[in-house]
Amino acid sequence: MRTALVIGTGLIGTSAALALTGRGVTVHLVDHDPARARTAAARGAGTDEAPAGPVDLAIVAVPPAHVAATLADAMRRGLARGYLDVASVKGGPKRELEALGLDLSGYIGTHPMSGKEQSGPMAATADLFEGRPWVLTPTRDTDTEVLNLALELVALCRAVPVVMDADAHDRAVALVSHTPQLVSSMVAARLADADETAVRLCGQGIRDVTRIAASDPRMWVEILAANPGPVADVLAGVAADLEETVQALRSLQSSDDDERRDGATGVEGVLRRGNAGRARVPGKHGGGPVAYETVAVLLSDQPGELARIFADAGRAGVNIEDVRIEHATGQQAGLIQLLVEPAAATALASALRERGWALRP
Repeated sequence: MRTALVIGTGLIGTSAALALTGRGVTVHLVDHDPARARTAAARGAGTDEAPAGPVDLAIVAVPPAHVAATLADAMRRGLARGYLDVASVKGGPKRELEALGLDLSGYIGTHPMSGKEQSGPMAATADLFEGRPWVLTPTRDTDTEVLNLALELVALCRAVPVVMDADAHDRAVALVSHTPQLVSSMVAARLADADETAVRLCGQGIRDVTRIAASDPRMWVEILAANPGPVADVLAGVAADLEETVQALRSLQSSDDDERRDGATGVEGVLRRGNAGRARVPGKHGGGPVAYETVAVLLSDQPGELARIFADAGRAGVNIEDVRIEHATGQQAGLIQLLVEPAAATALASALRERGWALRP
């Protein structure tokens, strides 16, 4: 691939453009808002000048509702040798394109499973896709050259290709992406009118659960409107679990011993099923979750403190597998949790104490 056209310079489009430009591909940028394309170009994602002729690959990075029309326009104008989109739903756009009677041999639907709460070209990064799954949904009609171009794009963005059927993809993302967004928002919504005293008690757990609730509502309305059925199916299951859990909790208030036992059993059941589901979430390097040991250290809110503790861990010869930071409300300090292999925890704790760090249980 030598040339590419990115149509839509939001987070995903600009991030792909940054990755391609950084690896020597000439990228042309276009957006319905020319200012966004200029912003992406100013960030080094390519040029907002039109290509002189057909490019190797056109990447359509627009909201799901506009994918089919944008692709159809690009195909009719012959803007590229191959076409793909990066929308978060795949079945609907494919059916819309089929209904338009277009030759779809030059098209493949794709979806990079990566993003963040921020949107727009200023939030884009060249490494957004590194190590992340990038779904490809070829059909029997997909030209081999177009599939190869898509695979090359994935490789240049350092993502991991995953081949799926379009409708199976939509059911999967309803479960692992779209429903979590709604549930996170629902939990966060409980905080909107909560007493300030309660909000000040927020810890890392509520921060973890509500992180994605900061996402752009308008963007998510467009995503959910393109995949309502599968999301509603998953939410119906969640709603059933919620109703059973509510009844179990009510039983725990009963004066009857049998009812309280039933209530405890019901609550424990949903928690254990949660354990089982969490255990299936891929961990580091794509494997199953690893039981790391935690070394908790008090961290002052001063420049260079994070760099210093990581450097001290490195001097101790310990690799930090993961890290979490819990900020202390109203204080210039926090707790950093360093997750390491169990065999390395004692050595790390000793090394940090020797270097003056205050450890916590």
